[in-house]
Formats: sequence, structure tokens, C-alpha cells
Amino acid sequence: MHTLITFLALIFFLWIGRSLFIPLLFATFLWYLINAIAAYYRRIMPCYRNNVCTSKISENIFDWISKILSFATVAGVLVLFATQIKPMLLELYHATPVLQQKLLTFSNFLSEKIGVEMDINLIPDLPQIASHIGASLAGLATSTGLVVIYLIFMFIEQNSFNKKIVALPLSKLKSKKLQFILNSIDENMKKYLFTKTFISAATGISSYIALKIIGLEYAGVWGFILFLLNYIPTIGSILACALPIAYALIIHDTWQIALFTTIALVSIETIFGNIIDPKLTGKTLNMSALAILINLVFWGMIWGPAGMFFSVPILMAIYVTTAQFESTRWIATLLSTDGKIPDETQND
Repeated sequence: MHTLITFLALIFFLWIGRSLFIPLLFATFLWYLINAIAAYYRRIMPCYRNNVCTSKISENIFDWISKILSFATVAGVLVLFATQIKPMLLELYHATPVLQQKLLTFSNFLSEKIGVEMDINLIPDLPQIASHIGASLAGLATSTGLVVIYLIFMFIEQNSFNKKIVALPLSKLKSKKLQFILNSIDENMKKYLFTKTFISAATGISSYIALKIIGLEYAGVWGFILFLLNYIPTIGSILACALPIAYALIIHDTWQIALFTTIALVSIETIFGNIIDPKLTGKTLNMSALAILINLVFWGMIWGPAGMFFSVPILMAIYVTTAQFESTRWIATLLSTDGKIPDETQND
């Protein structure tokens, strides 16, 4: 009973503090992503690739170059969104009343063909949905300052973080175990975020090119939505494909555009989501698909879309941590794909 009360209290605490935790998660996401991209830039630099960094000065110079390139990459994506995607999103938002009327006409057409009268209350209210999404984005925008503050302090503190861990008043064994857990989470998180960002970007760009060739309106918006929703496992990919396909069905009088859109998006998602993604992330994630789905629903109920966006990184941290303690290894075993989890004694 005490455990249940503690669990419910924790859920309530996470829900009531979402305005504080969600900006912190976004800042952590950007911090990990920038560091992951910087690590990739370092790997392709001659200094690191050929092991010719003979001095601390030259190593620091290349570190700074990699970080500057990483910041420039992320800033370039943000500029692209502000100059290209955002205007199209606003245009699509203002077109929702027309889309709603088209949706009603389309539902009436289906009713006549099928012979079953459709309940008008079951038809989604697109303007209202768009307003809710806009309000959520506006709320996130107001937290931008807090995200930036978190991000700045994370970069200031990151060089001294390991020193603080070593300085903690812990036994040698506990200190090594704590360092192993943090290093494992850090390494796996960077690999996952970089790989997932690369795959999501490739999916979004490929979808944009395909939809542009097909001639579907707002191809840039759909490509950007595909990029974002691919961070959400399973449900994100389905929803990302369903939105432009539904749009094509509602807007166009002929079925060809919707058919070509379906073929293109399903093919792209199959290639990147079912073939490339498992191969690239297979060594990073060893977690059950069912556990990921349950975790997705859980965090979605607490923090909404933001919780779904961060559900896999949170589950990864729980998996790595619980694997290192005898009393919680059963949790890691249940979360794993095959029951094989990191040995808790490997860091002794």
C-alpha cells in the first residue's frame, strides 16, 4: 500500500511540475543532440581520425571547431523552420475551416457510397484541433527563455560534472558504479539521439522530395511533421503518414494523388523505419517493443505530446539504471528484448 501511494504521489508530482520538467527535457535533448553532432564532427576530423592530436592545445582547438559546427547545424535547422516551415504552417492553420468543410463533404460522399449514415459528431473538428496545437506550441514558445537558460548552464557545467561525481563522499565501489551508470546513459543517449535525428531528417527530406514531385500542397510542412513525429515510436510514424494521406483524400477530387502519397510515404517509412533504423539503433536499444509502447502511453498521459517525444530516452535511462542493482535487475530484464542485460559486476 505504501509503495502504491508513493507511486501515485510521484505521478502527481511529475504532472503538476510539467511546466518545469518539460523545458528541462527539451534543454537536455538539445544539449545531448549538440554534443552528439559535435562528437560526429570530431570523428571525421583528421586530428581524431588519424590520431595525430599530439598536444592538448590542438585537441582543444578541434573540440571548439566541432562544437561551433554543431551549433551551426542546429541553428541552421531552426532558421530553416523560421523562414520556410513556419509560414506554411500558419497558412495551413488559416485553411482549416476550408479543410473542415471539405472533410464534411468527403464524409457525405462516403455515406452515399457505403450506404451508412455517418454520425457528424464523430468527425474531428479540425479548427479546434489546430487551435489546441497552436496553443501548445505557443506555450512551448513562452518557455524558450527557460530552455535557453537551462542549456547555457548545462554547457557551463559539463566540463566539471565528472569532477563533482568523483568528489562525492561515496565508497570506491559505489563511486565507480555511479560513474558507470551515468557514462552508460550518456553514451547510449548520444548514440540514440544522433541516430534518431539522422533517420528522422532523412525520412523528412525524402518525404518532402516525394510529395513535391507528386504535387501535394504543403510538402515542406508534411516533411517537417514527419521529421518530428518519427521521434515518437510506432504511433508517430503511423500518424505522420496518415495526416498527409488524409489531407490528399479530403482536398483532391481524384484518388491518384492520395494513392501516390500513400505509396511514397509507406515506402519511405518502411525503408527508414523498418530496415535502416533497426540496424543503426539495434546496438543502442535492447528494449522490448511492448515496454516501449506502454511507456509511450504512460508519459503521453502525464506530459502529452512532449512526454511521448521523450518516452524512449526516459525508458533508456531507467533500463540502464535498474540493470546495475541486484534489487532492480528484474525490471531491466522485463524491459529488455531478450532478457540479456548489462552485468552489474562489469564495472567493479
